[in-house]
This record gives sequence, structure tokens and C-alpha cells, in this order.
Amino acid sequence: MADKSVRPPAQPRPVRTLVILFILVVAIFGAVAVGTQVAPGNASFTPKLALDLEGGTQLILTPKLDEGAEGGEAEITDEDIDQAIEIIRQRVDASGVAEAEITRQGQANIVVGLPGTPSPETLELVRQSAQLRFRPVLAVVAPTPMDPAAMVAEDPAAPTPAPTDGAPAAPEEIEAAARTAADTDGDGELSTEPVTEPTSNSDTAWMTEQLVYELYTLDCTDPDNLVGGDVRNPADPVVSCGSDGQVKYALGPADVEGTDIASASSGLQTTSTGATTGAWAVNLEFNGEGTRLFRESSQRLVSLPAPQNQLGIVLDGLVISAPTMSVIPDGKAQITGNFDRESAAALANQLNFGSLPLNFEVQSEEQISATLGTEHLRNGLIAGVVGLVLVAAYLLWQYRGLSVIAVASLVLAAILTYGVIVLLSWLQGYRLSLAGVAGLIVAVGITADSFILYFERMRDEIREGRDLVSATREGWARARRTIVISDFVTLLAAVVLYFLAVGGVRGFAFTLGLTTAIDLLVVFFFTHPVMELAIRTRFFGGGHRLSGLNPESLGAVSAPPPPAPRAPRPRRTAEAPSPAGASRMTIAERRAAEREAAARAAEPDRTSDEPVSTSTGEER
Repeated sequence: MADKSVRPPAQPRPVRTLVILFILVVAIFGAVAVGTQVAPGNASFTPKLALDLEGGTQLILTPKLDEGAEGGEAEITDEDIDQAIEIIRQRVDASGVAEAEITRQGQANIVVGLPGTPSPETLELVRQSAQLRFRPVLAVVAPTPMDPAAMVAEDPAAPTPAPTDGAPAAPEEIEAAARTAADTDGDGELSTEPVTEPTSNSDTAWMTEQLVYELYTLDCTDPDNLVGGDVRNPADPVVSCGSDGQVKYALGPADVEGTDIASASSGLQTTSTGATTGAWAVNLEFNGEGTRLFRESSQRLVSLPAPQNQLGIVLDGLVISAPTMSVIPDGKAQITGNFDRESAAALANQLNFGSLPLNFEVQSEEQISATLGTEHLRNGLIAGVVGLVLVAAYLLWQYRGLSVIAVASLVLAAILTYGVIVLLSWLQGYRLSLAGVAGLIVAVGITADSFILYFERMRDEIREGRDLVSATREGWARARRTIVISDFVTLLAAVVLYFLAVGGVRGFAFTLGLTTAIDLLVVFFFTHPVMELAIRTRFFGGGHRLSGLNPESLGAVSAPPPPAPRAPRPRRTAEAPSPAGASRMTIAERRAAEREAAARAAEPDRTSDEPVSTSTGEER
């Protein structure tokens, strides 16, 4: 009875695999074609180019201290410049501009290169100075827009609606529901004036109809709303997102300006006896005016319920921290929380940066010519074509007919890579830099290496005497594991390089990782299925001398001769019959039978009239 648990090996289905790959290619280019119709300004069959290839706008910013402001005599440190670069990078990235170059030039200048033609809003974001302010918290809600289904006319002083689990509502529905809920007097207008005169910056009377409406509609999960640039009046209440996009705040007018900070540092928290608790904290010290303002603010906040007892620290329009307050009479405050060494140091640097009366002076703003970039792009493309031709020539010389499959795989990999880059240029704003082109050229060798490994494994099987069909399958079984491991290592290196590097190196790492992933896709979904089909043809399957699979040309060993038929076993003769049932006798029974047979053979002349003595002594 056959064992039902043993299944026959799955038969390869190369045509089905090729159809899946064809659908994928059509989907990529079809999506781009649809994009050119629905978003003609963004989607195109031509990839967007980075600053070094297309040119763009370059700004050189010089930080300047406001000599007239308090603290204007302070020096700008390297940490301040690094903080300024980080803030500008955050603004540019959040505005959707990719492959921007933000570097330091000399001791204090900051060079910002924006590819293409940036919008006036993006340029203004780069020029703006960061501002740090301390604002009292009026309300804290979830980062998503309010759910119209849960929208009710609540007390605007304590908005607590939350999104439901249903499908997200359209922006028009959210705005209409938020307007209805915020318009508490029902006059159809959103008032910007408090209903009653606020008694302090923490008074919820600052929650005007307009502010409640903004709180309802603001979406802090949208990266566009995490763009810095605080140009709002410090005397007005505002709605802001947390810098991590996890929560949003309604904030009252500013209590203290960041320029009132004398110094900020990070360190281990200490008790009243001077012992350390092991927890990290940020220590603040204010100047004279700041000490007075901060004392008044802390005395007011400490008696209020949550979340009004929090003081929001707003840098560049985003709340970087909102600690709960205690009375700070001497201008020396300590911010505690779930800090570690790095996060405490980062917050201290941000506070130090915000304490500077710092402005950016635009030293120069110019358009970068694309002539140099175009030359580099042309040289890079020529290098890629030359490399591809050399690889194709080597494959033709080494693998004969197999080179057709290899070159076809390379061409398909190039088409897929181009399609993905074009798609990312539309959907993610990706721009191809010269370093990215270098990653594409390197990928030619990586892809060719996979084919060479596959073909060599297959030819090794032929040299060992296998027939061509089984050599193809055994060679693939041995090669695919090595190909996967090799590509995985390259992909891992590209991912690490991407997250650790900056600028053009990241572009190189991105294209290297992208082409490595596409190499795996092409080898599994094109090269091997095509090889399965090719081996069924007379040219490849018959081992033509130009196919690259000719056993004689490969020096294959002769197949071992079939085993000789086994000679028939001689039958037992009648003279030496096997005792009946001998195979079933025990050893003792067989020996007894042999003794009895020997005894009979030793008495051949005994006559039948002589008595025969039996073992029992009876005579018969």
C-alpha cells in the first residue's frame, strides 16, 4: 500500500511565473501612465533628477545674533549651527523636497541646495529663523482630525472627541462637522474673540470658536503639518502638533520667550540631599526677566488641573516637550521624564539654540546651472552602457547561447528599475542623483553575478554526467540558495548605509538596495522560468555545441554503464533436497534431522525382517 504522506515533487510552471512578472511590469508602467493623466505636473515617464544633475536653487545662510536683544553678546557655537541645520533639514524634508543638500560651509555658513524649482513657500521656510517659546497648555487631544460621527456640540473649553474605528471621513465632511461644532453661538461665523475676557494665559476663555475649529481639523499624522516655521504672534493662542506627531495641543499666549534662557544642560537628576537618582533630566536657568516670568507662570500652573498644569515648550512651531509644572521661584528649573542621555542632551541643545537671538542672513541665493550635472549624467550613462556591452560580450564568449537569456534578464532588470524609479519620483518625490547612477552601474555586475552562478552550477551538473534536464533543475536547486544569501548580504549593507549616511551616499545606497531586490525578482521570476522553457527546445535540450550546454565541450564524464543483469540462482537438485519445512525448523530440530538422515545412510543393507529398535526400546 502506497504511503499517502509522500507527495510527488511539484512540477515547475514557468509560464505561470512569467505571466505574473508580466502583470507586475504592466502594473508599474500602467500606474505611471495613469499618474500622467491625473497629476500631469508630478507624474512623468522621465525620472526627476537631483541637484547635481538638474541644478536648482542654492542659498547660503549666515546666522547672525541680534545685537540689540538681551543675550545678543553670546557666541554661536558648533552645536547651535548643527541644531540650525537639523531644523532646516526637518523643514525641507517635511515640505516634500527630496535630495536636498544642507551642509556647513566654513565656521558658520549653512549651504542649502534645493533641486529643481522650489516653491516660494519652501524658500521662505528655509529663510525663517527658529523661535522658542513657553506656552501654557489649554487642551491635549489625539493627533488625528475629529470624527464627524462623534462630533457633538461640546464645551469648547474641554474638547475630548476622538476618531472612531470606521473609515476615515473626507476632509470636506470633517471641516463641515468641525465648523458646526465650533460655532457655539450658531451665527454661522467662527469668532476669533474670546467670549469672556481671559484672566491669564492659562484661561480656557482663549479657546475661541476659530481655535476650536483648528483643533478639530488639524491632522498631526500628516507630515506636511510637522513643518516648522513659527511666525505666529506670541500674544495669540495657537494650535500645534507634538514634534513626534503623537498628540496635538491648544496653547495659550506665550509666558516666556526662549531668549530669556540663560543656559540649559543635561545631567543626572539629584535629590534635595545631592544624591543622584540615576534618571536623566534637563536643567534650565533663566536670566533676570526670565526668572520673574517663569516664577509667575509656575505659580499659576501648579494649582490648575491637568492638562492645564503643563507648560508647552514650542520650538519652530512644534511642541518638543510639555512638562508638568511645580513652583520655580529662583529661575532654576529641571525638566524630568523618560529621558536617556541622548534625548536629554538633544532637548538641552534645542533649548540653548532657542535661547539665542538668532537670525539667518541670506548671503546669496542663486540658480545652479545644470550644465555640469548634464555632463556627469551623460558620462555616467556612457559608463553604464560600456559596462553592459562588456558584460554581454563576456557572457557571449563564455556561455554562448545562454548569454541570450542572461542579456534578456539584464534588459528586464533595467526596465524594472527604470519603472520603479519613475513611480517613486511621482509618489515619493524621489530624485536620481549622480551617486544613484553609480549604484545602478554597480548593479549590472551584481545581476550578472547571479546568472553566472546559476549557469556554472548547471554546467557542473552536466560535467558530472547528468542529463540536461536534470542538470538544469539540480543546478538551480544548488544555485538559488547562494544567490539569495549573496543578495541578502548586499541588501543588508545597502540598508545600513542608507540609514547611517547622508547626502549623495544615501542615493547610492538606495539604488544599490533597489537593484539588488530587483535582481532577486528577475532571477526567480524570469531567468529560471525561461531556462526551464529553453531546456525543452532542441537547441538547448539537445546540447547544441553553440548552446553553452554541450556535454562534450564541457568535458562531461561518460555516464556509468548500466549494471550487468544478475545471473539466475541455480535451482536445488533432487540429490540434495532441502528438507521440507527446514526453514521453519529450529537449530536443534535441524541437527536431529541431519543425524537421522546420516544414520539411515550408514545402514543401507538392513533387511526389513530385522527388528528396528526405537528410541523407546520397543521392537517393531
